[in-house]
Amino acid sequence: MADAAVAAEAAKAVADTGMIAVGAGLAIAGGAIGTGLAQAAIGAAAVGVMAEKPEQMGTLLMFLVLPETLVIFGFVISIMLTLKVA
Repeated sequence: MADAAVAAEAAKAVADTGMIAVGAGLAIAGGAIGTGLAQAAIGAAAVGVMAEKPEQMGTLLMFLVLPETLVIFGFVISIMLTLKVA
């Protein structure tokens, strides 16, 4: 009887670890997909603006880099889930 309880507890721990890994993967994937979609639109607009106003390159670069924070946030959440910080 004790062996069955230990086996059930071990199975639950493995299932919890697997779901944490899935959550960490989804956090990174969601951030990466969102960043890709945002940078596609921003990049196309930035090329058009640079053709007309090359002096705005610094501002456009900031707009292009801004969506990268989504991937950074996803990475931080993934690390927190993996290390079980939260």
